[in-house]
Amino acid sequence: MNHDSYSDAYIGAILRETRKIAMVGASPNWNRPSFFAMKYLQSKGYRVIPVNPAAAGQEILGEPVYATLADIPEPVDMVDIFRNSEAAGAIADEAITCGARTVWMQLGVRNDDAAARAEAAGLRVVMNRCPKIEFGRLTGALSWGGINSGVISSRRRRGIA
Repeated sequence: MNHDSYSDAYIGAILRETRKIAMVGASPNWNRPSFFAMKYLQSKGYRVIPVNPAAAGQEILGEPVYATLADIPEPVDMVDIFRNSEAAGAIADEAITCGARTVWMQLGVRNDDAAARAEAAGLRVVMNRCPKIEFGRLTGALSWGGINSGVISSRRRRGIA
């Protein structure tokens, strides 16, 4: 997999097939990017389960916060990593263990060794991208961000590419 460029079909398939996301590094702070991304993804129908050891036992946007991926009592489809590139390695390993189907590393987060391990275990990997931005770009949903998606047209869309 070339992690410098992803096809719209690859990203779209992940976003279509994902229903439950574990967001590692989710913040209870309303002005943090992870809070904003979590709120947006929830509004688009995803269940987002926050993972943050400093906030474990609290709630973020109506969801209980867990300390680790292993603490989540149900399977997740995607692990969205809002941590730095070094931390992404151990989190990707946890994602493999917990049975996730996708490891998604946020903007600015890239760990090629972790990606190789996840892919060898059969997981899909996205690095240095944001699912909130990609969802909006692929669906033409420019609300909340004002991002020029390049996919707006007068023709009716049928969902994610």
